Amino acid sequence: MKLVTAIIKPFKLDDVREALAPLGVQGLTVSEVKGFGRQKGQTEIYRGAEYRISFLPKIKVEVAVSDALADQVIEAMLTAAHTGKIGDGKIFVSELTRVIRIRTREMGDDAL
Repeated sequence: MKLVTAIIKPFKLDDVREALAPLGVQGLTVSEVKGFGRQKGQTEIYRGAEYRISFLPKIKVEVAVSDALADQVIEAMLTAAHTGKIGDGKIFVSELTRVIRIRTREMGDDAL
C-alpha cells in the first residue's frame, strides 16, 4: 500500500478530485497548507506599501491506495494538477506498512 501526497495549487483541487474519481479512489484527505519552493514567495502591494509574502497558500491532498493503483493515481494527479508554471507542486509517495479501519477493524487493502 502507498500513501500518495500531493502539494498543489488551490484552484487545481477540483481537477485532481475529478481525475481520481474514475479510478475508484474512495477517499482522500485535503488540508490547506502554506509553503514555498522555487517560487520564494511573492511581492504584493497593500495600501501603497510593498510587502513580501514568503509562504504561499497550497493544498495538500493525501490518498492511501493499493500498490496496483498507485501509478495510475500518480499519473492522474500529475495530469490534473499541471499548469506548466512554477509552483505546480510536488507529489510524494510513501510506503504504508499497516492500515486499519477503526469501525470494522479491517486491515490492509480491505481497510482502504
